[in-house]
Amino acid sequence: MTFDRSLKIAPSILSADFADFGREIRAIEAQGADWVHIDVMDGHFVPNLTFGPPAVKAFRPHVKTVMDVHLMISPVDAYIDAYADAGADILTAHIEAGPHIHRTLQAIRAAGMKAGVALNPGTPADAVADLMDVADMVLVMTVNPGFGGQKFIDMTAKIRRVRELIGDRDIHIQVDGGVDPVTAPLVVEAGADVLVAGSAVFRGGSVDKADVYGANMAAIRKSVAG
Repeated sequence: MTFDRSLKIAPSILSADFADFGREIRAIEAQGADWVHIDVMDGHFVPNLTFGPPAVKAFRPHVKTVMDVHLMISPVDAYIDAYADAGADILTAHIEAGPHIHRTLQAIRAAGMKAGVALNPGTPADAVADLMDVADMVLVMTVNPGFGGQKFIDMTAKIRRVRELIGDRDIHIQVDGGVDPVTAPLVVEAGADVLVAGSAVFRGGSVDKADVYGANMAAIRKSVAG
């Protein structure tokens, strides 16, 4: 992966048809998705249960862009190699998931992936101040993690602070939760460059009506462009 700060849309397949993931992934990429976002939940760190390493490995052959894996699990370290083997390009761990996030990010990089660190809404931006040299992405949650389709929580001040902390480093700011054509301009103006969107992308479409996915992503891009 080469770094650039151009706007990227990363549809979350948590909102896709669970019976047809392969075609869903190919459809969103054909319609202009920049990354494919995979939400991994353990029923412990968050109140939901989704994809383990075998499922993510099954998704990998269908992903031709970037496979962006967001771990909402605790502990993390024991599963880093498994998600590396599954083919993740980016692996994001929550700062709240364990006591040694610096070591976790180092281990993710050592396994050959880009390392992301996520912040829940209640966690301040300065919690990542000492992680800037071991992170490739900071994910600012704009909902409490665990379920798709939640209402956006305004974290624009936090995003701006993260942007300040990054300075001139090659670190993405990703935003996840309630992103749509109304909220996307707010977070991009604050400094975000990767937008995770689930229901806002998949709403109204299907693999047989994939042009709806494209139109939904185009609406997000247009809202940011003004």
